[in-house]
Amino acid sequence: MTDSEKLDLILTEMQEMKKDINDIKQKATKIDLTIENELRTNIMRVAEGHLDLSRNLHEAMKPNNEVEMLGIKVRMLETDVRELKQKISYYSGG
Repeated sequence: MTDSEKLDLILTEMQEMKKDINDIKQKATKIDLTIENELRTNIMRVAEGHLDLSRNLHEAMKPNNEVEMLGIKVRMLETDVRELKQKISYYSGG
């Protein structure tokens, strides 16, 4: 193989490598765009949905928490009433 043929072969291979590199750049750009435009958007939608579910759960739990608090208050009042009854019965001689 002559020097000229070797040089032509090297140039041809370099052109093929440049083409391959350009193809890789285009694929990388396409992947970047997909990540930015689709995946990030979808991740944000999922995150927003999760926040909505969390808020809805907390809202749904509020009445339950209020009922529990009312139950505690009722038990405290019952105890107070029981103590008052005992004091009244003690002072009234009963």
